[in-house]
Amino acid sequence: MLEEKISELKKKLVDYACLVVSIVEKSIKGLVNKNTELLTGIIEEDEPKANDFELELDEICVTLIVKFQPRAIDLRTILMILKMNNDLERIADHAVNISQSALYLIDIRLVKPLIEIPRMAEEVIKMLNDSIDSFIGKNPKLAKSICERDSVVDALRDQILRELITYMISDATTIENSLHLFNITKNLERIADLSTNICEEVIFAVDGRIIKHHNLTSP
Repeated sequence: MLEEKISELKKKLVDYACLVVSIVEKSIKGLVNKNTELLTGIIEEDEPKANDFELELDEICVTLIVKFQPRAIDLRTILMILKMNNDLERIADHAVNISQSALYLIDIRLVKPLIEIPRMAEEVIKMLNDSIDSFIGKNPKLAKSICERDSVVDALRDQILRELITYMISDATTIENSLHLFNITKNLERIADLSTNICEEVIFAVDGRIIKHHNLTSP
């Protein structure tokens, strides 16, 4: 009975994850294509759906723990899903932040072409998708490799920040424009960090190992 309930819970979490991935993808597409309708839809329609998913999953997890008092891997799996649920909700929030900045930038001439940010977004979305795949496939090896890729995103963030600082120092009128671009960059970085959180949770659920702060050495 518990095994069947956990299986249903996993399927619901995957549905939620697919929604969240689509929100992130649409936020970047809306930014690049200057698509007001797409960006507004994220804020007005997609975010409420994500919030409903989170509340439902939280309730199911708590109910299973109280009703079945699971142990060992079953308990770790439910705890993992609880944490992933929270991570996914926060990722959706970051995508909303990106959408809000993108809406501000639509009618403004950007201080620089959108080259590095879409490149960074591509890497972040791949990390997010792979983190979900590691959960579906119970694949701690894949999860570990995603944690190791976080440094690539951090390097892109630093590069973008350096360029934006240069623009702001040389021309004060670019400050607000630059800050919105950096806000997008920062939110992408947080999505990458939350993707690595998901990977840490997968490793804990499958192997029982805790690798907080990306301590990836084997015991």
